[in-house]
Amino acid sequence: MQANNLKLTALLVVFLCFARVNAQDSIPEPQEIDSIAIDTIVIRSFQDRIKNIPRGANLTNPVISFKRTKPLKNKYNRFKIPSFWDNENKIGFNFSEVAFINWNAGGNNSIAGAANAKFVRNYKFRYVQWNNDLEVRYGLNAQEDRELRKTEDVIRFSSTFGYRKDTITNWYYSVKTNFNTQFSNGYKYPDTETPISTFMAPGYLFLGAGTSYIPEGKKFNLYISPITQKATFVLDQDLANNGSFGVKKAVKDADGAIIEEGENVFMELGFLITNTWEKEIMTNVLMNHRISLYTDYLNSFGNIDVDWELNFNLKVNKYITSNIGTQVIFDNDILFDEVVDDAGVVISKGVPKIQFKQILGIGITYDF
Repeated sequence: MQANNLKLTALLVVFLCFARVNAQDSIPEPQEIDSIAIDTIVIRSFQDRIKNIPRGANLTNPVISFKRTKPLKNKYNRFKIPSFWDNENKIGFNFSEVAFINWNAGGNNSIAGAANAKFVRNYKFRYVQWNNDLEVRYGLNAQEDRELRKTEDVIRFSSTFGYRKDTITNWYYSVKTNFNTQFSNGYKYPDTETPISTFMAPGYLFLGAGTSYIPEGKKFNLYISPITQKATFVLDQDLANNGSFGVKKAVKDADGAIIEEGENVFMELGFLITNTWEKEIMTNVLMNHRISLYTDYLNSFGNIDVDWELNFNLKVNKYITSNIGTQVIFDNDILFDEVVDDAGVVISKGVPKIQFKQILGIGITYDF
């Protein structure tokens, strides 16, 4: 046992001596500092193993598929440059029909329809506001054993330009123009031979300056003008010769022959107040109010011409609406009940009366 230990010790001493000699042989010779090369050390980190893999992930075949993609329910609103214009386009049609077959209580078959359109272009930026409104309506009624009759006929255009001194006040210095007329001939039924009104007979043009009250965020407009010129046009010469709608009638001789044609324009200067208001008074019930009050300074100051229209639109859904409306007109220049003797001489020109119209209908409306 001791002999074996001695052998191991001797071998260990020989190995250490051999290693020391090799180490001395491998020591590099001294080098200058500038020539020492320094190796770059790169440390790499290994990615952790994915523990939770989503069900939809396909790591072996990462192909994107849109088969399971659903389309957007709402249209994507792209960025648009802000506009100071507020536009409204509305087209509608009201329809009503009554039909009888062996109806004991009696009655006549009838069908009625009325088309309407409204276009609004409003501009507002700081001190300036410019409102433009065009409205047209036309309706017909056909009844069994009776001629076709007109039920609605309106062309109305309004434009108001306003300027205010600052952005706090709701009062504007304003210039306003209104124009009203109709599309086709009007008759006093059942007489359909002699028209009592035609296109531009009458036609009304208002032009004036004043002030407007337009509160922010509300569809309300009150216009007051102490100086407004009203022009009444009667371009149908037969109606002008009869002196309709206030124009100067024709001068005739003793035999009834016309010496001087009637005038086609009647000018007035007076005071005008107009008001428009649109408000949703309850859910899906929209009220539209419009009134015009005018009195003339020169001819009949104190006699007020009234044109008042009130409508209620009941919305069933996006396209179907019901409409209930009334209109009251009083014009001192529109006369009724003219009295003529057997010789054709006018004994009485007639008297002005209140005109009233009521409408009720259901129809289709399209906004764009």
